[in-house]
Amino acid sequence: MQRPGEERRPPGTLARVAVGASVGRHTDHRDSVRMASKRISQETFDAAVRENIEEFEMGPDEAVREATEQFESQGVDLSTIVKTAPRVSADGPEEPEHDVLQALDTLAVLTDGQPDLLDAQGLQLLVVTLAQGTGAANLTCTALRLVRHVCLKHEQNRQALVKAGVLPLLTGAIVQHGRCADVVREACGALRVMTLDDDIRVPFGHAHTHAKMIVQENRGLKVLIKAAEAFPDSPGILGELCNTLSRLAVRNEFCQEIVDLGGLGILVGLLADDTNHQDLMKQVLSALRAIAGNDDVKDAIVRAGGAESIVATMTRHLANPQVCEQSCAALCVLALRKPENSRVIMEGGGALAALEAMKAHPQEAGVQKQACMLIRNLVARSQAFSQPILDLGAEALISKARAAHRDCEDVAKAALRDLGCRVELCELWTGQKGNLAL
Repeated sequence: MQRPGEERRPPGTLARVAVGASVGRHTDHRDSVRMASKRISQETFDAAVRENIEEFEMGPDEAVREATEQFESQGVDLSTIVKTAPRVSADGPEEPEHDVLQALDTLAVLTDGQPDLLDAQGLQLLVVTLAQGTGAANLTCTALRLVRHVCLKHEQNRQALVKAGVLPLLTGAIVQHGRCADVVREACGALRVMTLDDDIRVPFGHAHTHAKMIVQENRGLKVLIKAAEAFPDSPGILGELCNTLSRLAVRNEFCQEIVDLGGLGILVGLLADDTNHQDLMKQVLSALRAIAGNDDVKDAIVRAGGAESIVATMTRHLANPQVCEQSCAALCVLALRKPENSRVIMEGGGALAALEAMKAHPQEAGVQKQACMLIRNLVARSQAFSQPILDLGAEALISKARAAHRDCEDVAKAALRDLGCRVELCELWTGQKGNLAL
């Protein structure tokens, strides 16, 4: 702030002084071309921003814009400068805790969308920071964010970090900072990105192997479920945890382990809470769908009241296409090869809810497809349900979905066939050579 009797300098004074010093003399218009090749350090830019905030009472974003304009007007190349506003508290601008945090913050900005920038030195810094920075939540949080950035769509970085021992550090961060929402959120994101197979530059990735290592070698499922117990009133964090559980439920025994650890009770309980947080409901439904890949878990979900809770959730959030799609998908898996589960779903109004979802979202291919698959699974081994479903208007809705969405062609025909409706099944090839010349 300005002191009594002190002359107030115009904004950008420090920027001009810094550039003049870097050039070695005052400059004029004739030197502008030569100045275009001049650069400044990140510290100089940050100091100019701080001056604008402290001396001229600018807001953080305005201070950054002013500093940028001042330097660029003098021909300074800012292409290597990270132009972000500092965090501000009631006491003024907050300084980074130490150089490692500042470096990681800058790496995180640079690597967002550019994972190729990670080199061997940066990888080593990242692993060492996670291994030694367990006492500082903000340092851990930034390092976790950087892991996510450099591993997205980059299989080589994923495998290199796993080889360097990053997986126990990811689960360890949740254990160490289990009550810090930011750390848990970033750690979940980093764990999920390790299970992706999204790099088109490689023929196949190690997504399944990484998921196995997270669960078997690093107690990943237990860590996530334990963390969920610490955030009963945080829908955002619970959604992150549910999403991560979905990515790890890649084997029959992992699905069962989630049930054994109490995860099923948490998931069904969240549905039964009648919450209005639709994003959380979508993630809970996705997790139930994932673990229902195990036939024994299907029955456990139904016994726990999961089928009725899913139907109630879909009915409550009928206007949300994502919730409707995930609800139909979860019920579809529960009904697969399970006539008794189909009976529970039918008695709970599952077929009616699915058809209402089709009416509410005629342009949503995902909703239409999953609803068709659910109807087909409900009647495939329980023909007695066909007429009650037809009485609800299923044939017209399924035919409409078939005509409107190419992705629904096969599932719609299968649903109509198993409902006993007239449908043409084209025989694409009979095994005859025909006119083909060999």
